[in-house]
Amino acid sequence: MWFAAALIARAGDLKFESGPQRTHLIELFTSQGCSSCPPAEAWLSKLKGEPRLWKDFVPIAFHVDYWDRLGWRDPFAAKEWTARQYQYSEAWKNESVYTPGFVLDGREWAGRSVPAAASEKSGSLKLSIINGRAFSEFVATNGEVRNVDLHIALLGFDLTTKVGAGENSGRNLRQDFVVLSLTNQTMSGGKTEFDFNPDPRAGAIAAWVTLPNQLNPIQAVGGWLTSQSLNH
Repeated sequence: MWFAAALIARAGDLKFESGPQRTHLIELFTSQGCSSCPPAEAWLSKLKGEPRLWKDFVPIAFHVDYWDRLGWRDPFAAKEWTARQYQYSEAWKNESVYTPGFVLDGREWAGRSVPAAASEKSGSLKLSIINGRAFSEFVATNGEVRNVDLHIALLGFDLTTKVGAGENSGRNLRQDFVVLSLTNQTMSGGKTEFDFNPDPRAGAIAAWVTLPNQLNPIQAVGGWLTSQSLNH
């Protein structure tokens, strides 16, 4: 089905494909209510100019909501993103969560440098969006057909907010790679298709696969959604 859809793709359709070599997934857990977060977000924003972006690594930023208690409600925060960070914390046997918090390929990560290209070959992940339908396929390097979970995040860029309360009160924050939405789908036999209409605010897309009901990514892919986004 995926291949048939790809054959009828039009010029305006979107197609993304990783190579067999693993593409890193970099996650940042952050909040507009945290005074320590802007430097981490500034580093993430610099990745827009990295030539290895989307090829060797895919960055995304989840805004958590537990800083909202200080009086500023982060407009990009969601309880689901907070729950995701707590899931990681439990998996790592940590006693608490914190921001800014980086995760690299499902592992707690303290680095602020672009990770080296992975040597592991985990398989090819394809994603196409054609006429409001998404088609995805994952083929492991050894050719094994797997049941996996697909996760698709739409990302916002150049998002500016004047913060009116909390630790960043009075600051104008500009943020990139912000997760605006997250879609999760089961890939039976490594394939799936479903209705998908991108958020008009989104400038890029990130997708990754995990084993069923797991957090750690196996493979990731991403890219710009529009020609205007390519100017970032």
